[in-house]
Amino acid sequence: MRILGIDTSLRATGYGLLDKDGQRLRPVAWGVIRNAPELSPATCLLRIHQGLRDLTAQYAPDCAAVENIFYFRNALTALRLGEARGVAVLTMKLAVAEVFGYDSRRVKLAVVGRGAARKEQVQTMVRHILGLHGAELTADSADALAIAICHAFHAGSPVPAGEKL
Repeated sequence: MRILGIDTSLRATGYGLLDKDGQRLRPVAWGVIRNAPELSPATCLLRIHQGLRDLTAQYAPDCAAVENIFYFRNALTALRLGEARGVAVLTMKLAVAEVFGYDSRRVKLAVVGRGAARKEQVQTMVRHILGLHGAELTADSADALAIAICHAFHAGSPVPAGEKL
């Protein structure tokens, strides 16, 4: 099974693809869809859609997993993140059979063993789990791979940890 994990953001949407074969996980590709600060929000959303569409055409994932939105004090930040997540979910629904949403705490618990883990801890464990010790791995792509790992750990479980979108 090929899983595409997505960590949405208007300016830096992380992605991570991995293959799951039984209990074995193999990283396929990871990176970030970057949008410059001077681009309008609508242009950023279009570029996120195009980037994810191109990834699905190139790598043909079987399913996708995205991080659920959590609480933000700043309403505009929450709105922009919701827009980016909406574009990602729609793009995935058009391209793959199944899309799942996972809470940030669930992802951290699956990858690090602690729901309140810091970004550095997530990066370290993603490197360890996938054997990416010398590879360049940004925080955004590590988060996306962590979401894919979380889905891989919970896929087929009788008690689903993620929400089917």
